[in-house]
Amino acid sequence: MVLRYLKRRGPFCRSCGIAAHRDMTSDSLWQGWWGIPSMIVNPIVMLLNIPQRLKVNKLPQPLPGSPRPPADPGKPVYLRPTILGVLIPAVLVSLIVLVEKDDPEFAKAGDCIHNSNPIVLPGAIDNNPDVQVVPCSDPKAEARVLGRKDDTSDGENVCRTSFPAADGYFTYKRGGDKYTLCLQSLKQKPGTVPLP
Repeated sequence: MVLRYLKRRGPFCRSCGIAAHRDMTSDSLWQGWWGIPSMIVNPIVMLLNIPQRLKVNKLPQPLPGSPRPPADPGKPVYLRPTILGVLIPAVLVSLIVLVEKDDPEFAKAGDCIHNSNPIVLPGAIDNNPDVQVVPCSDPKAEARVLGRKDDTSDGENVCRTSFPAADGYFTYKRGGDKYTLCLQSLKQKPGTVPLP
């Protein structure tokens, strides 16, 4: 989307100035968030408009017998449906947090993961894992992240040297972006006995 700055100029009486300010603030509340630059600039512009509203409040009332009737100021901004636009940043931030919460790209040491694409054969390599971060208390948690190494997809060697307790790894590589999570299994493998 294109970032636009709109202004209304002209001689205003108090009623017309309030109507213009309320309409433009309502438009900004609803339309001002659509685009990454707009999400940053819109709150700043709305804060900068507060002193303008104080100036509008000091304008004289409309004169009787004016060539046209004064504009109706309408409902205050907080009583208009567009006030729900205030929730847009909160909803966007919540969505980003929810996406990051499960994404292994944001996993850190101590987090637990689950692979929805389980490997059936022992020792087999899953070339198409569907990994997500889950709470360690979740019964689906299969491994704990011991550490993360960026800019490498050589999980076996990196995890063996950096995290000797690691018994597995997850690598991600797409274009120039790559990282490895070194993992320790939480579930006992059949036929093994935990060491004391």
